[in-house]
Amino acid sequence: MSETLLSVRDLQAWYGESHILHGMAFEVGKGEVVTLLGRNGAGKTTTMRSIMGLVRQRQGSVTFDGRETIALQANQVARLGLAFCPEERGIFSSLDVTENLTLPPVIRGGGMSLDEVYELFPILRERGGSQGTKLSGGEQQMLAIARILRTGATMLLLDEPTEGLAPVIVEQIGQVIRTLRDRGFTILLVEQNFRFAAGVADRHYVVEHGEVIDMIPRADVQASRDKLKAYLGV
Repeated sequence: MSETLLSVRDLQAWYGESHILHGMAFEVGKGEVVTLLGRNGAGKTTTMRSIMGLVRQRQGSVTFDGRETIALQANQVARLGLAFCPEERGIFSSLDVTENLTLPPVIRGGGMSLDEVYELFPILRERGGSQGTKLSGGEQQMLAIARILRTGATMLLLDEPTEGLAPVIVEQIGQVIRTLRDRGFTILLVEQNFRFAAGVADRHYVVEHGEVIDMIPRADVQASRDKLKAYLGV
């Protein structure tokens, strides 16, 4: 693994009286694509939300680029260079595509320009005047990812980016993730589509009952098929 960018240690989280995370612990190196795999309800999305400071009741340690963030508010975490793309995408329905792309504040230097975004997602230039929520599911996912690239974030947390998308669009999203890795971005991915995850990720953490129970490098995926099937039911 390359130099550690994100380190999670003994992360606990609650929604009200429901204890969701029970000591999550893992690391992501600079420039890596890493997935959190697990059945529905395992705590994968809560982990991402906790890293971003969006879960109020949490404790443990989350360090990003050497800085402890567990006590920071979500806006403070974002300013460090972390960005979260939720499964529901959060497209503003009253704004067109171009307005959705120009609305996010630049929180750090190095955010992508509109031209760079359009180079990565040509369809968004074509759809510039279309209402954001009138786009296809795949186009909305591209817009959601493009929007956070405008902020200057260096690490992206992507929650189920291929959910409900046609196979041809899934392949496009995969190519985007590989391109972003080549450009130096670090990506933490929650994904139910293991075939997709296996094609883009360097390492896979398996999550069960709010904790990591295994880590499988890309090179060991084929040899770990039976184990993964037992973990995930795939």
